[in-house]
Amino acid sequence: MTNVTRREFGKAAAAAWVGSAVSGGRVLGANDRVRLGFVGVGNRGDQVLDAFLKQSDAEVAAICDMYRPYVEFAARKAGGAPARFADYRRLLDMKDLDAVVIATPDHWHALQMIHACEAGKDVYVEKPLSLVVNEGRAMVEAARRHNRVVQVGIHRRSAAFVEEAADLVRGGALGRITVARAFHVQNAWLGPAPERPYNKNRTFYRFRWFYDYSGGQVTNFGVHYIDAIHWALGHDAPLAVAAMGGKFAIDDNREIPDTLEVLWTYPGNTLVTFSQYNATAAPAARDRRVEIEFRGTKGTLYLFSDGYEIVPDEITPNEFPARTPTDRQYERGYRAGAKPLIDPVTRTGGDADTAHHARNFLDCVKSRAACRCDIETAHRSTTATLIANVAHKTKSYLEWDRETERFTNNANANRLLTYRYRAPYETPGGGPSEL
Repeated sequence: MTNVTRREFGKAAAAAWVGSAVSGGRVLGANDRVRLGFVGVGNRGDQVLDAFLKQSDAEVAAICDMYRPYVEFAARKAGGAPARFADYRRLLDMKDLDAVVIATPDHWHALQMIHACEAGKDVYVEKPLSLVVNEGRAMVEAARRHNRVVQVGIHRRSAAFVEEAADLVRGGALGRITVARAFHVQNAWLGPAPERPYNKNRTFYRFRWFYDYSGGQVTNFGVHYIDAIHWALGHDAPLAVAAMGGKFAIDDNREIPDTLEVLWTYPGNTLVTFSQYNATAAPAARDRRVEIEFRGTKGTLYLFSDGYEIVPDEITPNEFPARTPTDRQYERGYRAGAKPLIDPVTRTGGDADTAHHARNFLDCVKSRAACRCDIETAHRSTTATLIANVAHKTKSYLEWDRETERFTNNANANRLLTYRYRAPYETPGGGPSEL
C-alpha cells in the first residue's frame, strides 16, 4: 500500500468524482441492480456478504481484503468475476460502483468510510461505527457533506420484533422505566493504529481484545443492546457513566476486561446497565435467552434474540405498612387485592437476519431516503459505549454533554475522545492537541 494521507487521497478522489459527487452518482431505478464493493470479508464481512447475496438486485462488483484467501473465498461465493484488491483505495477508484460495504476491524472504519464518501459512494459500514467519539462525529459530517446514504450495521434496527418492543416500552406499556439491563455472557489490521510486534492475539477476530483496534465487547455486542435501549427510551445520549471491571480470570496479553459492569443514567430517571461476563456461562437474567430487560412500574419486558415477553407486576392498592410487632396481621395483609395492571404478552419466532438490514440499505440507495440505522443514530449509540470505556480507563464517574460531545467534569477524560493516528495517516476531526 502506498503512503497517501486522507487529504491527498480525498483531493484525488474528488477530482475523479466531481461530476458524480455533485449529482449523487448514478441514478438508480427501482429495478436496477446496485453495484457493490466489499472491503473486509473476514468473519463479519463474510456474514454481511451472505446477507447481500440474498438480494436479487445486489451485484458484487469488487472485493477487497489484505488476506488473499478471504478475497478468493468471497469471490467464489459471490460468483461472476468481481474485481479483486488488497488496497481499498483501488476499489474506490472504480467509477461504476454505487456503494461500498465496509466490514474491516473497528480502527479502519473512519478512514475507509470517509474516503468512500469523498469518492461519491454510498456506504454500509459495520458496527461499532468508530474507535473513538471524534471519529464518529467526523463520519457523520462526511456523510452529510457528500450527501451519502449510510447504513450502520446495527442490524436489529431492521428487526420487526425489536421495533415492536421498543414501541411498547416508549409508549408507556410498562409504566415508567426505572432500569434497563443488558448482558453479554460468553465463556469463552494495523492501518492507523500504533505499530506493535506481531502477536497472534492481535489478529483476526481476537483484535477485539486490544484497544488499538477495538473497544472490546462493550462496543462490539454492547452497541446492539444500547441502541435498542435508546430506541425504547426515546433518548440517544446518557447524562453520566461509570464502569468497573478488569481481567479477573483470563491471564494473557489482552487489554479489554473479561468482567465488566457499566452504569449510565439517562433523562427521565432511568438507570441503564451493561454486564459483560466472559469467564462464566451461567445466565445473567431470568433465563439464558434474555439479552435486555426493561423494568417498568407496571411490569418487565424481556427481549430475546427472536422475540420478547412482558411479565406484569401485581400491584397492590394498599399503602405499604409501617412494620410493627403490635400489628403483624396488617403487615401480612398488605398484598391483599394485588392485581396486574397490564396483560402478559409473548412474541416468538422473530427474525433479526442481517438480510433485512441489507434490503433496507439497497432500497435507500435507490430512494435516497434515510436508512433504518442512519449515521447520526449509530454515532449516538456507539458514543454511549465508547464513553463507557473512557470511564473504565480513567476510573471515573463522568458527566456527559450531548451537545458538545464532551465530559463536563473531567478534562483529562476528554483527551480519550480521540487519538493521534500513526503517520502518514491523518486523524479525522482533529487530534488530542486540538481538544
